[in-house]
Amino acid sequence: MAEEMNTNPEENQEPERPKTPLEQFLFHQRRALEETGKALESLLPPGFKAHTQAAGSEFASGFRVLIDAAIDEIKNASEMEDPEAAARAEQERQASSNLASDDDNDDDDSASSGKGKIKVEVD
Repeated sequence: MAEEMNTNPEENQEPERPKTPLEQFLFHQRRALEETGKALESLLPPGFKAHTQAAGSEFASGFRVLIDAAIDEIKNASEMEDPEAAARAEQERQASSNLASDDDNDDDDSASSGKGKIKVEVD
């Protein structure tokens, strides 16, 4: 097979020209914008794009930390306002820590004899 495959067929093919004057205008404006972008990109040093992407990623990570902290503060404030919510949150924390410790301490005998621990929450 001596045929050469075109890896990016969109680059090498001329797009079909629009028929109406407005479509032709928009076509040429889009092409002008694409070429302007390529011209500006060629003026920038090679590492600029990589560093710009890294800066954007760090910027987003900083906002994630800030938003997560704000969410935690809002949760704490709501627990302080509503004592029942604080009690429920504390019960959930204790239940999850108790479940983790019970899983470590359970014997095989308790499961077979039917003498396992049962937790009941009372409202």
